[in-house]
Amino acid sequence: MTEIVAWIGLGSNLNDPARQVNNALAELDQLPRSRLLVCSGLYRSAPMGPQDQPDYINAVAGLATALPAAALLDLLQAIEQAHRRVRGEHWGPRTLDLDILLYGDERIETPGLKVPHPGMVERNFVLAPLAEVAPQLLVPGLGEVQALCNTVSDVGLERVGDAEWHATAPDPDVNNQRI
Repeated sequence: MTEIVAWIGLGSNLNDPARQVNNALAELDQLPRSRLLVCSGLYRSAPMGPQDQPDYINAVAGLATALPAAALLDLLQAIEQAHRRVRGEHWGPRTLDLDILLYGDERIETPGLKVPHPGMVERNFVLAPLAEVAPQLLVPGLGEVQALCNTVSDVGLERVGDAEWHATAPDPDVNNQRI
């Protein structure tokens, strides 16, 4: 069965955010019909929404998966719930946020899922970690990740360390959309 490389954005700003992101990486690696291929370092970023909340810790992970996009989204939301995610204020604080940024080279527009993720090309906390691990990756209809990253400011973004997850197999060509 063909696997697709899905790119997942991870973020947290509550209850030990680095631990939340690291735990979520381990949980991504345990998803059925999926395996974690690569993850970026951890980045601290200022909140997008209300400024009276803590800074975020963000990362990006490449996941080889045979799951359909909708099923993957359901499983990501279940992980968020296990981390006690509360969907309250738009762009408000959260224990864990998992977003499908890219799903292979597909474009998806359903009521519950839009891929490529809307706004990803304007967000330094998405593009910098993604450029760290897959600079030549093509965002459908928008261009190469590194070129997109070069167009956004890095103000308020700081790489603060490595994720605790480490690949157990040699790195595949993560700039590929299908493996």
